[in-house]
Amino acid sequence: MRAVGRSVGLDVHRDFCEVAIAEDGAVRSAGRVETTPEALELFARSLGADDRVALEVTGGAWEIARLLEPHVERVVVVSPDDTGIRQARAKTDRLDARSLARLLAAGELDAVWMPDDACRVLRRRLARREQLVRSRTRAKNEIHAVLIRRLEGRPPVSDLFGVKGRRWLRELELPVEEAETLESALRHVEFLDQEIAAVERLIAREALRSPDARRLMTVPGVNVICAASFLAAIGDVRRFRSARRLVAYLGLDPRVRQSGTEPARSGRISKRGSASARWALVEAASSVVRQPGPLRAFYERIRARRGHGKAVVAAARKLTVLFWCLLARGEDYAHQQPSLTAKKLRLLEIRAGVPPLKGERTGTWATHERMRQAERELAQQAEASYTRMVSDWQAARPQKATQAAPAKEGASVTAGRA
Repeated sequence: MRAVGRSVGLDVHRDFCEVAIAEDGAVRSAGRVETTPEALELFARSLGADDRVALEVTGGAWEIARLLEPHVERVVVVSPDDTGIRQARAKTDRLDARSLARLLAAGELDAVWMPDDACRVLRRRLARREQLVRSRTRAKNEIHAVLIRRLEGRPPVSDLFGVKGRRWLRELELPVEEAETLESALRHVEFLDQEIAAVERLIAREALRSPDARRLMTVPGVNVICAASFLAAIGDVRRFRSARRLVAYLGLDPRVRQSGTEPARSGRISKRGSASARWALVEAASSVVRQPGPLRAFYERIRARRGHGKAVVAAARKLTVLFWCLLARGEDYAHQQPSLTAKKLRLLEIRAGVPPLKGERTGTWATHERMRQAERELAQQAEASYTRMVSDWQAARPQKATQAAPAKEGASVTAGRA
């Protein structure tokens, strides 16, 4: 009969890891291990091949798991929200490690998905791009603050940070301290532009090699950053058996409250999972709903009842379901606009560093006007078809309710609704 291994809990900190071991129904503390590759490697060799280790998600959790995996049966990386340790009455490093070991021995810990190397690289690049964009935004805001302090009013150009806008900024007559601030902020913006372009070039090259990213970009309004953020957050779409599970994983599902005989009430979205992927989906939905098609008709229907904010989040949820269908079935978007998709892919190639074609002007795209107009008309027909289908469905619902058995009375029954 195979012996049951020990359950080891690690409470990870920057300088050390608190260790606890659950064995034969008893839990004991086992001291501390330095959070260095050498100390962790030595600690891993002291463990048995049938031992299991649990630790919470932290900045170095994935590297610690990589060092321990070859020496133990399993490494379980868990979310702090799923352990209940944060809500404990008494919370210390030793008690946290003991709780992890006890929960692991009882089989009550669900491991989070561990991304592969390619997914980790893409996540790191997207996170670096986000940090650079935020820094550039702060530098631009400093320039706007200089203009406000000097009562300069609105600039005479549409793009303040384009070629004409920067020339206008450098020609302003400002006091010495404001001129120094302005020049420093402009140098910072120019440097960050180069860094953002460099990391976006790497992301674009990876997207060109990814059939899934190219497939997601067939949806009008979805760019490479949205597609890459979505794929970096979920990894392999086959992990999700249904679109509903994917929506819940990204935190776009509404919270539900129900007690006793009261009807269930839906609240705000749960906001679990990747915040950056959720933000990218909402931003993409804001762009998608401006293009003709079924998604815009869906957005307009929700906006008429709930307003823009809730409607665009609902569109982001619908876009997530659409992404799952496209990737799970291996199909492109049925209502795509081929010339628009070709334009996005060509611009993606240029961003990745592919030289322009002979006779092609960099930064511009010439499409046949009749072709683009015909594609927009087809998309408008799809939008009208969706609107007509929804109106017919809503008109048929009260009729079915009157023909069926009398509706039950109660707080959860709405007149004219099933």
